[in-house]
Amino acid sequence: MAPILNIEGLSYHYGESPEPVFANLDLRIEDGEFIAVVGGSGVGKSTLLRCVAGLATASHGSISLQVEEDNTRRSRGVVFQDGRLMPWRRLRSNVAYGLKGLKLTAQEKANRVDEVLKLARLDELADRWPHQLSGGQIQRGGIARALAVKPHLLLMDEPFSAVDAITRQHLQDQLLAIWEQTRKAVMFITHDIEEAIYLADRVVVLSGSPANVVLDQAIDLPRPRRRGSDALQTLAQDIANAL
Repeated sequence: MAPILNIEGLSYHYGESPEPVFANLDLRIEDGEFIAVVGGSGVGKSTLLRCVAGLATASHGSISLQVEEDNTRRSRGVVFQDGRLMPWRRLRSNVAYGLKGLKLTAQEKANRVDEVLKLARLDELADRWPHQLSGGQIQRGGIARALAVKPHLLLMDEPFSAVDAITRQHLQDQLLAIWEQTRKAVMFITHDIEEAIYLADRVVVLSGSPANVVLDQAIDLPRPRRRGSDALQTLAQDIANAL
């Protein structure tokens, strides 16, 4: 079966810089697979995601997304670090925003919004303004908005980095619950190795200058995983050694 995402020989330069951030990078993601990408600051993790999302243009190489054309959904959904809810829109309206331009009736759009708000456990907060939501609720709102377009590939750029440790753990568990229900392919960017191995099927490590994939580690541990277990700690050390 062909991968849902295939990246081949990808390179990226910032502006007129002669040296690429990453070069000749290859990466494949299968449908339904949860991939975490880790690496030190400046290796281009978020830039790679932005290239896949179509928000940045690579200097060389190719990115192919193997999905069927469908005017009722989008190929990709993106979740950013800060949730990016518009303060002048209530939560329901924020979640519905990405549905603009899709061939859906007003009722179908309303049903989509209701579905993802329930999935993100936000249905009782649908009419609140963003300033009435906690940081964790705002992030779940960003996830709900991305899911509303029924993406084939969910792209997440350090989505839990701005919340406290306890909220972060709750959000990780809620994301896994959503993923287990939807089985979307996920590309998750993080600087946190323990977060990566707790969430992902595979952890891809970027390192070097220019950066490239130096480790592609399968996480063959049953779910649910126990935080701090010896098995996770051993994997975390192996990944840290690759950085």
